[in-house]
Amino acid sequence: MNIIVASLAFLCASGVASAAFERPPENECRRALGNVFEEPEPLRTLLTPDDDFRRIPLPGPDDWLTVHTERGQSFEEYKEWVEHRPDATRHVIYLLPFGEFAEETSPPLEELRAYAALFFQMEVKLLPAYFPHDLEFSPRPGRKGGPRQILTSDVLKFLQTRLPADAYCLLGITMEDLYPQPSWNYVFGQASLDERVGIYSLARYDPAFWGDARGQHYLDLILQRACKVLAHETAHMFGLSHCIYYECVVNGANHLAETDASPQHLCPVCLRKLHFAAGFDAVKRYQELARFYRAHQWFDDLDLANRQLARIRPAE
Repeated sequence: MNIIVASLAFLCASGVASAAFERPPENECRRALGNVFEEPEPLRTLLTPDDDFRRIPLPGPDDWLTVHTERGQSFEEYKEWVEHRPDATRHVIYLLPFGEFAEETSPPLEELRAYAALFFQMEVKLLPAYFPHDLEFSPRPGRKGGPRQILTSDVLKFLQTRLPADAYCLLGITMEDLYPQPSWNYVFGQASLDERVGIYSLARYDPAFWGDARGQHYLDLILQRACKVLAHETAHMFGLSHCIYYECVVNGANHLAETDASPQHLCPVCLRKLHFAAGFDAVKRYQELARFYRAHQWFDDLDLANRQLARIRPAE
């Protein structure tokens, strides 16, 4: 079984929309979370939804859930299905940059590595960059005069040959635009769960890509977007399907505005899944993410992390 996940994408050739999405009611969201009383404190408290975790909104005409049918994945379904989990042999997340990462258009790679290490509470290593030749990975001209694109399936096959022995997964990151098949306009990322490899493009996170003004803090915006897609796509490498229960970083997205609207955090359902896979200390994870958010002045994310920590550490 070779499971491919393509997400955060825009499908230009979709002629027929999926059946209308019906937002799961609150009791279905709680069912998807499972019996949190099986978990010890303080994890149980952190998994109990509060006002920070809103139910997923109804999609707009061009949003992911209007175009794609998603059945959802409960915690119990995840626990029965997931095959790959970090272990003593495979316990490192590797990042492999493809090509150039110019300072004026790219996120700092060390910051991406640091964020992934905090988000997944695992060792993350940054490999030396690979510079493909001009005709590698089936390049094609971008649509409507856009930059050239490379074929994700070719990149995934290449990454399989570079998988380190101690890798839980190997994630390629690139400033090249991507396409998964000729009928698609573009894709932000694609991953093979069985092969434990993925490729993610950061090209479209620069406002200048869309002809927009960059603004004073555009480099921080690029970093925020890059961290979000890295968290989203790497979560797929742990077997998490798109979340349809709460607003969550693992929600599907069909365009950049939908990606920007999604939160930086995991909802309780997806947090429980990732905790089951990686076995981290959830309190320590929130604490370390809070320090990262504070250092980068991501105050909305910092406030959420602090509110969650306050649930187990009430103010005196």
